[in-house]
Amino acid sequence: MKQIGFDNDKYLKMQSEHIRERIARFGGKLYLEFGGKLFDDFHASRVLPGFHPDSKITMLKELRDQAEIVIVINAADIEKNKVRGDLGITYDMDLLRLVDAFTGEGLYVGSVVLTRFAEQPSAIAYEKKLKALGLRVYRHYPIAGYPSDIPLIVSDEGYGRNEYIETSRPLVVITAPGPGSGKMATCLSQLYHEHKRGVEAGYAKFETFPIWNIPLNHPVNLAYEAATADLDDVNMIDPFHLDAYGETVVNYNRDVEVFPVLAAIFEKISGSSPYKSPTDMGVNMAGNCIFDDEVVRKAASQEIIRRYYKAACEKRKGNDGEEPVRKIELLMKKAMTTTADRQVIAAANISAEQTGAPAAAMEMPDGTILTGKTSVLLGSSSALLLNALKHQAGIDDDVKLIPPSFIEPIMDLKTGTFGDRSSLLHLNEILIALTLAAVTDPAAKLALEHLPDLAGCEAHSSVILSQIDEEVFRKLGVNLTCEPNYESKKLYHH
Repeated sequence: MKQIGFDNDKYLKMQSEHIRERIARFGGKLYLEFGGKLFDDFHASRVLPGFHPDSKITMLKELRDQAEIVIVINAADIEKNKVRGDLGITYDMDLLRLVDAFTGEGLYVGSVVLTRFAEQPSAIAYEKKLKALGLRVYRHYPIAGYPSDIPLIVSDEGYGRNEYIETSRPLVVITAPGPGSGKMATCLSQLYHEHKRGVEAGYAKFETFPIWNIPLNHPVNLAYEAATADLDDVNMIDPFHLDAYGETVVNYNRDVEVFPVLAAIFEKISGSSPYKSPTDMGVNMAGNCIFDDEVVRKAASQEIIRRYYKAACEKRKGNDGEEPVRKIELLMKKAMTTTADRQVIAAANISAEQTGAPAAAMEMPDGTILTGKTSVLLGSSSALLLNALKHQAGIDDDVKLIPPSFIEPIMDLKTGTFGDRSSLLHLNEILIALTLAAVTDPAAKLALEHLPDLAGCEAHSSVILSQIDEEVFRKLGVNLTCEPNYESKKLYHH
């Protein structure tokens, strides 16, 4: 049984109340910069066991009558077809996905903002597309000397050039497909325009990590550094907060570095800054909802190990360099954890060494470690998946859930008709075959019913898996890591 250490119900209640208080503090209008993932925040659910991946959306739904969503996207990211690494889709496509997701939850999407708009052809075409879909679109422009030239920024030639976003609700949530989209600049631009119109409005920031009121080197905060190792984010003590209140709290380098500029911009816009520190700007209540610190520490340490393997695989694929790997190695030392603390690693690697072929291992909810080995009909990850389902369903190991007569024609189709080099079935193909077998076989049907049991299980492969297999494990909620090695020495891997 998976242990939990985070009170999600308390979090939803405290977070909603705190945001309402912040709205009231600024006279009934708040621009809330929303960082991180609004949907499917699996990082938070992994490091804070008990945190629901959809908690942020659930919290916003409690404020739905007060809230509207503004989604911002950097026009330069549209031009270069920037891709979200976790979803494999471009930012412009993800924006449409976000609109659908928000509206599907009953939340009002008020508009879209194209930031750093410089007449990029792709951005102009995208703007036309958005308007044809019935969305309101606004343009925000680059500002020379941003963010240091404050007199220019806070002027009619700076924020004043940006189109004013028409909003109608007291809480305006500013979000984006990914980092570097211009969320903060959009909020500050709106404060400038609201002040010019005589409207009292405020700004706040909602970032789940780092958590400001737990120790700097707490594994949860170290896991955030590991997750952003490629961005050079570093957690640090907030010196402004320490100076103002004598209280030691945690923030991260980018917010600390930019705070003097932000404070000066606030003063230029409205005459004074409402905040004495970057931590003051935040509205994150997550730290108050940890009730079992030991459980949370263990979970976060596991996440750091997972991030280490992810960075090592990205290096092996040629997508990143050595620095993220080295940084996470140091974070593992700070968290006093090693790869030996992840039991599935040794299980998979020992099995691979014994068989001389790729192997995989999974830790089941009851703590049992299962392995999957490569065979003539099944790859190691497919064998592991079927073994895991049999274990959860109480089906004997020697029972074949999918008859060879089902698998062999599919293998022939792959190599004969489609010309694939490998005949072994991917996980999605195995699950389709299992679904077909379940029509007539009660054991296969029972096994399928236990697919949800795999969510939250830990797994490791002795080789880098195909993108398809990794995606299936992700959709099943399995926390997968891989050794940074390919099965073959080919240069092209698909």
